[in-house]
Amino acid sequence: MTGDNTKQTKTEGAYSAGEGKYFFEVSNLTGFKAGPNYADTYGSVVEGELTQVGIMTIPAGMSSDPHTHPNEQWVYLLRGRLSAVVDGQEKQVSPGELMYIPANTVHSVDVLPGEDAHFFTCKDLRHGIAGTPIGPERK
Repeated sequence: MTGDNTKQTKTEGAYSAGEGKYFFEVSNLTGFKAGPNYADTYGSVVEGELTQVGIMTIPAGMSSDPHTHPNEQWVYLLRGRLSAVVDGQEKQVSPGELMYIPANTVHSVDVLPGEDAHFFTCKDLRHGIAGTPIGPERK
C-alpha cells in the first residue's frame, strides 16, 4: 500500500496509518517542505496514533536554523554528514548515528558539502513535524 492522506493528520500533507493501512512505500508518497520558515528540509511523513515518522532530506550545504518544538525527536542519519547542535552541544554526525532531541530543546543542523543528508525521524504527536524558529523566519 502506498498510503492514504485523506484522513485528518496533525501535519498537513502527512499520511495516516492504521485502519487497515500498515505498509507504506515511502518512495511513492508525496513529500512536502517541513518547516520552510526555518529549514531546507523536505520529505514524507506518516502518522500513527501516538507517533509520526518521516524520511526527510536536506540538500548538501543547506541547513535547519535553530528551532524548538514541544515534542521530542529522534533522528537516524541514513546518508550524508551533519554538523548538529542540540542544547549547545555540537557534534559531526555520520550515517548510522542516532540523535535524540528532547522536547522544547533548541537544535539546528548544517549539512556538510558533498552529499544531501537523508534521515529517518520520529516524533510523538503532541505537535506536528515542523517546529518554531528561534530567530527571524526565512522568507
